[in-house]
Amino acid sequence: MKDNFYWKLKTLSLPIAFQSLMLALVAACDALMLGQVTQAQMTAVSLATQIQFVQNMFLASLTAAGSILGAQYWGKGDKNTLKSLFNLMLISAGIISLLFFLACEFIPGSLMHIFASDGELIQIGSSYLRIAGWSYLITGISQCYLAIMKVTDHVTPSAWISSSAVILNIIFNSIFIFGLLGMPRMEANGAACATTIARIVELALCIIVSGQKDFIRPALSKFFSVHKQLIKDFMRQLIPLLGGSLFWGVGFTSYTAIMGHMGVDAAAANSVAAVIRDLMCCVCNGIAGAAGIMVGNELGAGNLEKGKEYGIRLRNISYVVGFGSTAIILAITPIVVHFVVLTETAQKYLTGMMIIMAFYMIGRCVNTITINGVLDGGGDTIFDMYSLAVCMWGIAIPLALLGAFVFHWHVFLVYACTCLDEVGKIPWVMIRFRKYKWVKNLTNDLE
Repeated sequence: MKDNFYWKLKTLSLPIAFQSLMLALVAACDALMLGQVTQAQMTAVSLATQIQFVQNMFLASLTAAGSILGAQYWGKGDKNTLKSLFNLMLISAGIISLLFFLACEFIPGSLMHIFASDGELIQIGSSYLRIAGWSYLITGISQCYLAIMKVTDHVTPSAWISSSAVILNIIFNSIFIFGLLGMPRMEANGAACATTIARIVELALCIIVSGQKDFIRPALSKFFSVHKQLIKDFMRQLIPLLGGSLFWGVGFTSYTAIMGHMGVDAAAANSVAAVIRDLMCCVCNGIAGAAGIMVGNELGAGNLEKGKEYGIRLRNISYVVGFGSTAIILAITPIVVHFVVLTETAQKYLTGMMIIMAFYMIGRCVNTITINGVLDGGGDTIFDMYSLAVCMWGIAIPLALLGAFVFHWHVFLVYACTCLDEVGKIPWVMIRFRKYKWVKNLTNDLE
């Protein structure tokens, strides 16, 4: 079983981690390329993409709910229920994507005012959102396709599709931002155009690849005919996941807004630190994705003890990944600070933020793999919402707000407050894990 466990972990986690890395590289390339134009262009786009970040919280919740049930039904061998589940995910994602698209097209300035007070940043970001909003309309549909591929033993094609879209995004970024190959120099708007084209290609590839044999496709003839019990099961997973995602997503967006209102230098440094954080989280994201599938498959098949054993091993691995990430960030800090074009003050801020973030990564890795992987794989989705309500919204955000706007603390101390929640909730997460409420079969006979 030991060899089989590590083979499964490697087979699943590497493509998911690579996919996560490629997605993070888009933000990294946006920051690096626009950073070569002006600091304002880089910062404005970083702030504007927080809208997509919030949208992704909704999409991540519904695809996670679908993945939790999908992994267990795939382990059970019930493909018909999987098709109905796919339909349900597409309907939900389509509604969410449409709402965010309309907001970006009609009130981009109001959205930007949430994250910045500088007029130039608001103007650049608003122009970016009007173009990028079209990509937000498409993203939700492709994410449903990719989620179903992952839980049905097609994780490699899903990673290949996402990676291809990311590569295209980076190529078009360089062409449109700098005006290469005879194209006009579009700067921030060029990044938005590149993202939109890449998303169109991604969706087209999803539809084409899913047309092959042995792939799960939506049941178009029964698109709106979903079993009531399946809807109830889906909502039972979705509601706490959505609550947790919104707590976490809006909380993270609040962190960005707080740092954005502490000055252009603090916002710029935070933008770069966020890119590095997202890149470093790729490994734990990959393992968390694999954990949910592995644990879910075994629990759905009725192998509860095996699913429990998998969860314990994955929890232990999360600590190794966390401390390894800390060491890597500390090692690369001088390189990152030297390479990115920032003002002298912003460089000093970035150095301090990187050191603080290095220790934050221990909690981030442990909690991501344990909560979003193991606990969610068994349907224990409500705990994440509780922990975020207490640690993030009850402690970290109030401290950061008070520090920034009442006590006027140094940027480093305010940034440390925004990192407090992940490290502080590790003991609570371990207590929840050892109760083993997540060791359960969620499937029903719906045929």
